[in-house]
Amino acid sequence: MYKSFYRLRANPFNVNPDPRFLYPTRHLHEALSSLAYGVQKRKGFILLTGEVGTGKTTLLNRLMDWLRTSRISTAFMFNPLLDVPQFFEFVLNDFGLATETRDKGRMLQRLNHWLLDRYRDGETAVLVIDEAQNLSLELLEEIRLLTNLETSTEKLLQIILSGQPELELKLRDPNLRQLRQRITLRCRTHPLTLTDTNAYITQRLRIAGANGELIFSPEAVNKIFEFSQGIPRVINLLCEHALISGFVDRQQPIAPETINTVAREFELDEVSPLPPIRPDGDGETRRLIDALRTALGPSEKARDAAIHAIDRKTK
Repeated sequence: MYKSFYRLRANPFNVNPDPRFLYPTRHLHEALSSLAYGVQKRKGFILLTGEVGTGKTTLLNRLMDWLRTSRISTAFMFNPLLDVPQFFEFVLNDFGLATETRDKGRMLQRLNHWLLDRYRDGETAVLVIDEAQNLSLELLEEIRLLTNLETSTEKLLQIILSGQPELELKLRDPNLRQLRQRITLRCRTHPLTLTDTNAYITQRLRIAGANGELIFSPEAVNKIFEFSQGIPRVINLLCEHALISGFVDRQQPIAPETINTVAREFELDEVSPLPPIRPDGDGETRRLIDALRTALGPSEKARDAAIHAIDRKTK
């Protein structure tokens, strides 16, 4: 109802993870490049994590668009709350393979033969699992065993695990240390800065048909950043309802008071700041941990003791 008033052709702040609206921050560009590199180079396990609403699913949808354009076989799991037979049945069906039995051994054999055929033809297959923090320990172990589908030199199946920071905590479980050690690439999504928030809003309005007229005042954008803490999903929520309120009040540009009102309605004025992200996937701590792993070799007890000591220092 507000589109004609603001001269827009589409809804610019739809909460659906539409890859057309992906705003390429430096972090997102690095994450997308890492994911593409990991797939192309057959790195096996790749981990993508980020706070709720920071664009992981939108990023994965952009990746899936590229994979399909590149004629790479894909399976995308968005509901990981499955038991083991259901998981294998879903994976085979999403790869387009008929499942004539629910016997795990036979399904694995079917998948292995299919992956070998893809490999001989010079093709790659990718399994993407979203919301992976909800995977059970049993299913995570089954997923790890899928990396045993390999030739003498390369992994047959590339696996991307995507989830909230709780996924990183789950992977620190001693029972999952074999899986943790097989992760070859780690990527993260991050909240937007104030500058990025302004550019993000501007880009979405432009894609939706805005002609360059000011729709949100600079002060309103500052308020949007303050209440959203740079989380794209919350930015969309604030902007969408601010446009509705602005239309009702015939307001252009939208004033900061409107953002204040919307934030109070959704109780965003009571939200605490996000905790700082611990450097457990990049930066100096990650490099130090990797160096320790190399130096301490196969001694899991010594290695884990050293890593836990570093973890305590970074809390």
